[in-house]
Amino acid sequence: MSRFFLSVALLALAPVASAQAPAATSTAARPPMALEVFAELPQVEDPRMSPDGKRIVAKLARDGQMFLAVIAIDGATAPSYIHPGEVDLNWWRWVNDDWIVVGIGREQKVDGDTFYISRALGIQLSTGKMTVLAERDAAQRADDVIWVARDGSARVMLAYQTSIFINQPGFWPKVEEIDLATGKRRLVQGPREGVFDWYADRDGVVRMGVGSSLDGRSSRLLYRESADAPVRTVDRAKRGKDRLTIPSLFLRDKNKALVIEDDEAGFSALYEYDLATLQRGKQLFATPGYDIGGVIADSSGDGFAGVHTEQNRPSIHWSDPQMAAMHGAIAGQVRGGQITITSLSRDGQSAVINVSGPDTPGAWMVYRNATRELTALALDNKTIGLKRMHPVTTIRYKARDGVEIAAVLTLPRGKSGKLPLIVMPHGGPRARDSEVWDWWAQFLADRGYAVVQPNYRGSTGYGTKFMEMGEGQWGLAMQDDLDDAIKALADQGIADAKRVCMVGASYGGYAALRAAQRDGDKYRCAVSYAGVSDLNRMVRHQSNFLYAGARGDWLREQAPDLKDISPVNFAGAFGIPVLLMHGEKDRVVPIVQSKVMAQKLKSAGKDVTYIVQPLGDHHFTRQEDRVEFLKAMEAFLAKHNPA
Repeated sequence: MSRFFLSVALLALAPVASAQAPAATSTAARPPMALEVFAELPQVEDPRMSPDGKRIVAKLARDGQMFLAVIAIDGATAPSYIHPGEVDLNWWRWVNDDWIVVGIGREQKVDGDTFYISRALGIQLSTGKMTVLAERDAAQRADDVIWVARDGSARVMLAYQTSIFINQPGFWPKVEEIDLATGKRRLVQGPREGVFDWYADRDGVVRMGVGSSLDGRSSRLLYRESADAPVRTVDRAKRGKDRLTIPSLFLRDKNKALVIEDDEAGFSALYEYDLATLQRGKQLFATPGYDIGGVIADSSGDGFAGVHTEQNRPSIHWSDPQMAAMHGAIAGQVRGGQITITSLSRDGQSAVINVSGPDTPGAWMVYRNATRELTALALDNKTIGLKRMHPVTTIRYKARDGVEIAAVLTLPRGKSGKLPLIVMPHGGPRARDSEVWDWWAQFLADRGYAVVQPNYRGSTGYGTKFMEMGEGQWGLAMQDDLDDAIKALADQGIADAKRVCMVGASYGGYAALRAAQRDGDKYRCAVSYAGVSDLNRMVRHQSNFLYAGARGDWLREQAPDLKDISPVNFAGAFGIPVLLMHGEKDRVVPIVQSKVMAQKLKSAGKDVTYIVQPLGDHHFTRQEDRVEFLKAMEAFLAKHNPA
């Protein structure tokens, strides 16, 4: 492996740069790169360091797909690939230096119905032994590992169902302690009606459970102080009226915890919480004007080390002095990029580091605190490497009713003036975009388009009030926020208001279809990947799942009349060409949403292109599907909104 010396320069054209000062970022335009470059799968996904700091388990890209592998950090041996069969690899973590546990899943027919079956798989690396936990007893959901021993043993706690039938006690998960090495199992917590999620403290005591009514319209919090104390209900909430106060981390003092709740201004912040009185204490951390993310526990598991934040881009605020010092030492060696410590060894002296920026896919490295040495692990995109691509900034503009909207703007390097524009709303819609590497946006900028990604009302990260402003506004004020980005950029001389298309996936795909149906005079074309076209059909789809009442209630609240904002009902109103793409393996938005929309548009004589990806899912996990999508989008945009 290549070594990083005194300085890592993200501005360098080669993957590794030595200590000389990096060259200034060029503002000149460069020739377009091959489409396939942007479609490359990340070379490494979610690398986790072993407790002894010698190995990493991660997904690696190979032959256009992602596979789980174990990597020796010293490079002495080739990566060892793990093949659990034709299953989804959903998560992975270390148990001790020899065992990992992996969450897997796949669809399976049960009594004529299709269920998504999840399992936890224990893998001993020294022997290659694989063990499905609770294999004979598990029903549908059996991959919820809520605790891992810290004493070096191979013990875990698994919460799992033993029945798929809601009228049987086994439908609600029980918790067992399982020794992966010996197979011994011990019941820790029996099932409780309505409780699907259990939580343990660092010592392996199941302290908390979260339960809901069958329709999901009411919820409750169960709690106990110690292993021999009874579980009791300590909080209740009704959907839409109030929220449960759920601890994010149990602290060393058994009567103390940390919670994330809104401050007086409606932005989430970190607070102390007294478990004896169930009262919130002093505020420990906040980012004014923004919500915070999750809490990061320290190496002991019962202390607070840091908090995830996201203002214009994701970052971590380290409150632990040692972690803050490590971050500072690494940042001193990396010029021009953002570093994130993603995984640590048991002793906290070795770490996996991600170095990236919104205009570069970045790289993964290993840091040794004792020597202050950075070792290259992998480039995220092997072709682009650490090149700077197209600049990314955050802008703010006023919507027509005066609401301030933050948006991520990507501009083609070296080009200015009134550029052709792509409005690209995020999915969710309870999500947000920020200044991170985005292969769609960078590809479009590489082809000469300005790309704006508005965090329209209803997006997360900007406080509860802003998020709730989206209630009842699907396809209405939320859509206006997208249209108003065009005027804002045109007024600044950045974009040509007569050369605009909308591109989106999932909810963003819905917004693209809604734009084609409602606002065809503002756009030249629309691209929808896995978009929702019929909200009433989605309500019916959600009725097949647990907590269907609450799911349906929430969807019905997103507009005064779902029929009126569903593009599928107004095919005749579409005034611009539409590209529809959808994967048949999509488990989030059923492909029928695109299929029926395409049928309706064709029957109405509209210009529609419909492409089905037989093995495609909702998240582009196959490189072949990424390439096909970019090719179709490039040709479609070149025809209807050429750059």
